[in-house]
Amino acid sequence: MVAWWVTESAPIPVTALLPMIMFPLFTVSSAREAAAPYGDSIIFLFMGGFMIALALEKHNLHQRIALNLIRLTGTSGNGIIMGFMLSTALISMWISNTATAVMMLPIASSVTNLLGKEISDIDRPKFERFATGLMLSIAYAASIGGIATIIGTPPNVVTVGFIKRFYDADVSFAKWMVIGIPTMLAILASCYVIITKILYPNRLQSIDGSSALISGKIKELGPISREEKRVLIIFAFTCFLWIFRQNINALIDINLLDDTTIAMTGGILMFVTPIVLRNGKFLLEWPDMKNLPWGILLLFGGGLSLAQGMEDAGLVQLVGDQIARQGNLSTTTLVITLSGISMFLTELMSNVALTTIFVPVVLGIADGLQINPVILAIPVAFSASCAFMMPISTPPNAILFASGYISVRQMMRAGILLNLFSLIIITIATLTIGMFLYN
Repeated sequence: MVAWWVTESAPIPVTALLPMIMFPLFTVSSAREAAAPYGDSIIFLFMGGFMIALALEKHNLHQRIALNLIRLTGTSGNGIIMGFMLSTALISMWISNTATAVMMLPIASSVTNLLGKEISDIDRPKFERFATGLMLSIAYAASIGGIATIIGTPPNVVTVGFIKRFYDADVSFAKWMVIGIPTMLAILASCYVIITKILYPNRLQSIDGSSALISGKIKELGPISREEKRVLIIFAFTCFLWIFRQNINALIDINLLDDTTIAMTGGILMFVTPIVLRNGKFLLEWPDMKNLPWGILLLFGGGLSLAQGMEDAGLVQLVGDQIARQGNLSTTTLVITLSGISMFLTELMSNVALTTIFVPVVLGIADGLQINPVILAIPVAFSASCAFMMPISTPPNAILFASGYISVRQMMRAGILLNLFSLIIITIATLTIGMFLYN
């Protein structure tokens, strides 16, 4: 399975179905046991998140939020870049980084095309640095934003699923955000500084026409519609329950809510909330589900099944024991080493496949050294989202590379620097906030 995932000899979701054939064949587990992880509750957490994201995209609410954020941050070169970064990261917290990048590229292209016509020959070098910085910042922010929430990017869900399956431990949505949001904001800030102050300073002052362009696009969307308001209410209600779930359970003294139940509630509400009463149309309808990334859900199931097989066969424990025999490795050394490995490998292979393969090994290491597994697993998940060096590393990189404003050399130059900053930030966040939350 690792060989197929790395080489993509077969479609990644198809490879994820192999445990249902191979485990019974090699008597690792029965067919029922091999198939059970494909229906794990963590998969339905992500499905509910996907449903909510589909509603946001269908009714253009994500685009309205992005445009209004961009308008707020000013019309200077750096102000426009900051606006795009903040809006891209915010949207990417809730919908896929690929969908976010696809949405932001035409808006960014419109801005750069307009400014390209208005810029004088004297300011042309500044404009070229601005355009490169803008496209890089959107590509990177789309990946960085997903760090903040469990449903923001598949590696987070995979990691939480493994922890739940192996240890029956609950990494709640709120606790993840407590460490995820500061880490995301710190990496985003370092990305902004690297691009606008170190590598591609543009020094463009207020740019004529940019404000009018953004306002014009907002005007094209028209006033906020009835369906947008209803999607926003359901989205806000779901986020409220995710964040305050533990407080609500403590208040009613029943463990009534969990993250999966809340996600599916939000998703199903999109299907049963009418746009207009009695017209038979709802915020989401079943044909919309063809756009849901079913392959990702199969991949999660296959990863969980593979990890369960590795656990049952004693492979994870064997790896942990071998590492434990190497001597007393400090938690800091382990966090830096494992995060660095994850960060390097995610440049070369799918971050979902990487976490599916690597996180069970990390959990085995944690067991062998008797360290809280969450302390090692979370930084590895964060690092799997830090694919900044090459166009092939992640879909947002490829999408923004296609704009023509970025060269491979420019992406690698910025990506190496941002990877180093990210490794430092993730290590510090883990050893401070992570240790406080999980020790």
